[in-house]
Amino acid sequence: MAKEQISIFDMFKIGIGPSSSHTLGPWRAAQRFVQVLIDRKLLSSVEQVNILLYGSLAKTGIGHGTDIAVLLGLSGDDPVTFDVHDVLPKVERIKQSNLLVLGAQHQVSFSYAAHLMFLYEQSLPFHPNAVTFQALLNDGTAVSETYYSIGGGFVVQEGDAEGVLSEIDLPFPIDTAQELMVSCMRTGLKISELVLENECSWRSEEETRTGVLKIFQALKDCIYKGCHTDGLLPGGLNVERRASKLNKRMLKDRPYHDFDTWVEAIRSGGKDFGYILDWVSCFALAVNEENASFGRVVTAPTNGAAGVIPAVLQYYIVFHDCYQEDKIIQFIATASEIGSIFKKGATISAAMGGCQAEIGVSSAMAAGALTECLGGSQRQVLMAAEIAMEHHLGLTCDPIGGLVQIPCIERNTMGAIKAITAAQLALQSNPDKAKVSLDAVVSTMWETAQDMNVKYKETADGGLAIKVPLSLPEC
Repeated sequence: MAKEQISIFDMFKIGIGPSSSHTLGPWRAAQRFVQVLIDRKLLSSVEQVNILLYGSLAKTGIGHGTDIAVLLGLSGDDPVTFDVHDVLPKVERIKQSNLLVLGAQHQVSFSYAAHLMFLYEQSLPFHPNAVTFQALLNDGTAVSETYYSIGGGFVVQEGDAEGVLSEIDLPFPIDTAQELMVSCMRTGLKISELVLENECSWRSEEETRTGVLKIFQALKDCIYKGCHTDGLLPGGLNVERRASKLNKRMLKDRPYHDFDTWVEAIRSGGKDFGYILDWVSCFALAVNEENASFGRVVTAPTNGAAGVIPAVLQYYIVFHDCYQEDKIIQFIATASEIGSIFKKGATISAAMGGCQAEIGVSSAMAAGALTECLGGSQRQVLMAAEIAMEHHLGLTCDPIGGLVQIPCIERNTMGAIKAITAAQLALQSNPDKAKVSLDAVVSTMWETAQDMNVKYKETADGGLAIKVPLSLPEC
């Protein structure tokens, strides 16, 4: 059986919000289905397309934009490059015209009400996030494919290995924290250095460096835009965006004109504890407000948890005076390895494991990355990741109205603060005296996920989702 091999660019993907498993994943699945039709030379023969959403994709699909994602994916649009301002307008045009242009090539009649089905009471056994695409052909036959969005934008079909890189001989094959530690001890490499050695098995060092900096550019753009955009979030909850007001209040009219001068303006405000705390919260709010508004974000490792790592990285850049490309690459590389250990040993899907699988994992990734960048040893890095996850164990996913807003956005601020605290604890501790290993907490997280009641796994059937009275529109 092939081992799962995960690159930095699997853990960090550029896409569109609000959810990696419910938006980016289904979008990619729709693209894959269109490609199947193209490869079989059947695209021009399609007369009708049906879309069946199962389980969690059905129950929170509207709030998470799953319907929007599959329509854009079938239309041939790509989440990395598609104009975020045209997301809702294009879907509205499809609904009003009752027409869908598959792969931007072949037009078919399409009724949103009749051909897009939310199967609320049906769930497929392989994974709660399942979508089936059916293409009816002009000769009376049909093509049907089922895909599973397994978290973080990863998409698979049952029995296949697509969604992860093909198996090759990595210099440092890692599945567990123990294996990672052994490799570091044997070579003397930092975790980030080991990761970058593995990446060279797939592409050149320069290509990896360029790709990571492209990821960072997307993170920068998202934070900056989120800190400068007012208004209400879409979806009907009428949640007011807070990052922009917080940004203005804390800067106190200090001048700036772009990201770099903004960083300097923030720095000039000092290092008071409350001031730093407010900025970390502001950075996280900014990203997840963008995410909730169908903005462009980076899965880190998911969209619902997309604000934690950018907030901690921005904290490091601003308040540790480390706006350096090498340090940013080090941070992202370290975070990716911590995330991959959780994905291999447990899950990064809230539909499988609750919010511990998203905010918890992102907090652990950020904690480990910050610890290495602040000079921590390999063992302190793993200790920081363990501490961060240990204090997210059991966290449920109960989005109000099925939207990635409450409690999701504020949870990113809490995950970021916990990550920083975990890093500081690890840096001031002796890992020899730690009682819990990272592998133990990964295993515990997975057992907790399996024991967790399904109503707390991104279904909006329990917790806060049923305690807050709402009057939301049906679409």
